[in-house]
Amino acid sequence: MKLNEVKDNPGATKKRKRVGRGIGSGTGKTSGSGHKGQKARSGVSINGFEGGQMPIHRRLPKRGFTNIFRKKYVEVNLGRLQAAIDSGRLDAGKPVNAAALVGAGVISKARDGVRILANGEFTAKKIEIHAAGASKAAFAIVEGAGGKIVTPTVAAE
Repeated sequence: MKLNEVKDNPGATKKRKRVGRGIGSGTGKTSGSGHKGQKARSGVSINGFEGGQMPIHRRLPKRGFTNIFRKKYVEVNLGRLQAAIDSGRLDAGKPVNAAALVGAGVISKARDGVRILANGEFTAKKIEIHAAGASKAAFAIVEGAGGKIVTPTVAAE
């Protein structure tokens, strides 16, 4: 490959529309803006404008809030873990944590931690899973198979 042979994929770039260039172009005279009025002018900003009436987003009361401390966990089903173990991407002999899951391609980002859920078939024996949390059903399935899920204990206040 040479530098002079490098070019975009077909269809990756579009030619810009040349407006106001005569009646034959299809976008002459009014340049595709129709006739007169606010929308035909430049600097139009009328989203949510109701002709001077108090807009609906200001008439309605504000409600609720966003909790900035909320944790965003990545949910991983036991079936996905089992599939990764079967395909050899995860080693069941070593502790399975967020870093191991990212390395195996089971999850793309660890975010605030991993939460284990009980969906799918799980047959791995003697597995140790380190996670931020897990459902009761997931605990039961993993411990029933002979493994354990380790979660950080929250201090009782």
